[in-house]
Amino acid sequence: MRFSKKQLTALGWWCDTSPHKDRDAIICDGAVRSGKTLCLSLSFALWALCAVGKGEFAICGKTIMSLLRNLIRPLMDALCEIGVPNRLIVSRNRLEIGAGYKIGFSLFGGRDEASASLIQGATFTGALLDEVALMPRSFVEQAIARCSKEEAKIFFSCNPAYPQHWFYREWILGRKEKNALYLRFEMTDNPSLSQAVLDRYKRLYSGPFYERYVLGKWSAVKGLVYPMFSPARHLRESVPHCTRFVVSCDYGTVNPASFGFWGYSAGVWVRLREFYHDSRREGRVFTDEEYADALVSLIGAGSVEAVLVDPSAASFIACLRARGLPAAAARNDVANGIRVVAAALGEGRVCFHVSCVDLIREFSLYRWDERVGGDVPVKRDDHAMDELRYFALEYLSADSGGGGGFWVGGVGRGS
Repeated sequence: MRFSKKQLTALGWWCDTSPHKDRDAIICDGAVRSGKTLCLSLSFALWALCAVGKGEFAICGKTIMSLLRNLIRPLMDALCEIGVPNRLIVSRNRLEIGAGYKIGFSLFGGRDEASASLIQGATFTGALLDEVALMPRSFVEQAIARCSKEEAKIFFSCNPAYPQHWFYREWILGRKEKNALYLRFEMTDNPSLSQAVLDRYKRLYSGPFYERYVLGKWSAVKGLVYPMFSPARHLRESVPHCTRFVVSCDYGTVNPASFGFWGYSAGVWVRLREFYHDSRREGRVFTDEEYADALVSLIGAGSVEAVLVDPSAASFIACLRARGLPAAAARNDVANGIRVVAAALGEGRVCFHVSCVDLIREFSLYRWDERVGGDVPVKRDDHAMDELRYFALEYLSADSGGGGGFWVGGVGRGS
């Protein structure tokens, strides 16, 4: 393994020879693919093993699934490479390392406000919180409170969000009062990335996503939510041969309803056709049964593996299930969903048939609400955008944790 100077600082900040050894915490933020997650997780494991040598520790991510894939598996490989025994006990959400597996790490998902109860009552000697900017404040503060041992230290990593985010204001701007070491990473801090890979990532993002994920800045959002959407790149005039099919639904009675019919073709998800009903425009409100008829018509003669529905539409989900359709409540994580859609657009993993005129129209109208000051879009012209997010969180996301049973390209949604 090769490490840059900044990565080496993150790896050994707690060592006796380090000028930062008396800090209580470390914060590593910045660009994607900058190597901060691997070096910080390895630093945490070695600190627990070599500097502390006993006790219980916590490793927290947005979800258990994302934590296992993005942090635990690479960490285990790195530990094996340097000769540190380790084992993962999946049934207990637990990682153990060292001779006799004497150091234990409990794994937690800080997905929502209810997640704080999972960690409540425990006592840890230290905690690593990965993707901390995506976690609820209640969960983060509960995790910190659980580290009550005198020798405890906290390890944070994240990609930047908006400048009004509580973690940025309290921990990064207030790092002196928190006695925390702050390291801001850029892609060039990862020596394993070639120039070709660096150039590719710079092409993937635009607007605030470029500033955050490439430049590593906590930048405010403004303008279009998806400035990277390009008709020339993302629209298709022909219908490809597809092997899998899914429907996403944003339900509305007075507000518009939008359904998208998706097909999977050669590694790309294509929105093949849509149903969009605006009761104000049409002068008529649909019932659940009429919407179900429209959805069946949208699917046609084939079958779908999932129908992802606005989680607030319980009666419509029940109506679809009564017809034998595999309807399930979608995850309504707005900020994370937008991030996933933006990444998929940048990478070319999603596109849309030209017949999806209402979705295409909303792409040109869907804007950030600059009055709010956070990652919040204007609640207008967003119905196709909402069901696009529902679909993306299940079928385009690297972070597919949660409950349920949808599988996409080998990436599962499971608890």
